[in-house]
Amino acid sequence: MILPVKLLRTAVLSAAITGLCVVTASAASGVGTVEADALRLRAEAGTEASVLATAPKGATVVVLEEAGEGWYKVDYNTVEGYMSSEYLTVSEKADVSIGYGVVTTDGAALNVRSAPGTDSEKVATLNNGSVVSIVGIDSGWYKISFNGSTGYVSSEYMLTAKDSAGSRGDDTAAPASSAGQQVVDYAKQYLGTPYVYGGNGPNGFDCSGFTKFIYKHFGYTLNRTATDQLSNGVSISRSELQPGDLVFFKYNTSKPVSHVGIYIGGGQFIHASTNTYTVKIDNLTSGHYDRVYVYGRRVL
Repeated sequence: MILPVKLLRTAVLSAAITGLCVVTASAASGVGTVEADALRLRAEAGTEASVLATAPKGATVVVLEEAGEGWYKVDYNTVEGYMSSEYLTVSEKADVSIGYGVVTTDGAALNVRSAPGTDSEKVATLNNGSVVSIVGIDSGWYKISFNGSTGYVSSEYMLTAKDSAGSRGDDTAAPASSAGQQVVDYAKQYLGTPYVYGGNGPNGFDCSGFTKFIYKHFGYTLNRTATDQLSNGVSISRSELQPGDLVFFKYNTSKPVSHVGIYIGGGQFIHASTNTYTVKIDNLTSGHYDRVYVYGRRVL
């Protein structure tokens, strides 16, 4: 996962953004729409770089800058990386829900304008650390929603963020949590399906075949084995797990991991189990899987 230098600012904002996972801080130059069936977000500008996430057709990304040689640096679901320009349609202006934004002005107030540009009327100010919804981009400015109104702020002074707790404590739904819950609900439809070594579904799965099958339904391409799925998504701590995240385990192997499942919330996960040889739900916070848990990854 690529972390920009400006991310260091977030340390001083921790009290104001409790529950939010703040990720990027680069100024936006436009919006990209994915035209391929699935487009990989890579750690560097090249097809040999590791895959951070996979965006389905029609997904929108924040375009940060041209990276040269047919690549854009982008922000996809608050993760910064690189996408091939061949499969993106880019516009300087679009109304699109991006997530949340956190004001980062080193203490000063941020002016909210009636239109994108410093010559536009100032309609409000936001304090450093304020959290708002980003609902569009226009020529390097974010269109934001706040207190029942809309306005524009320079993207240079805003970090994109997502709600790692699943709820901000108000009536605004958390996009990442909603997507993850859809993954969980779909996975539960396969409870009781037999475990089959090498099984890719839908009538039989092994552990990584199950996770790959479930994510494919939502347009995301995961690698085939549990070890290789460590290259999908971004690393998260155990305390940051949300429904839909991948959870990895290691036991009786020299490989980095030996098993993978999908976190469903409440300290539980769903997986193709080699204990009962079915798709089932198990506890992550006690017993065997608590002891052998090693990693969490977020794909959505």
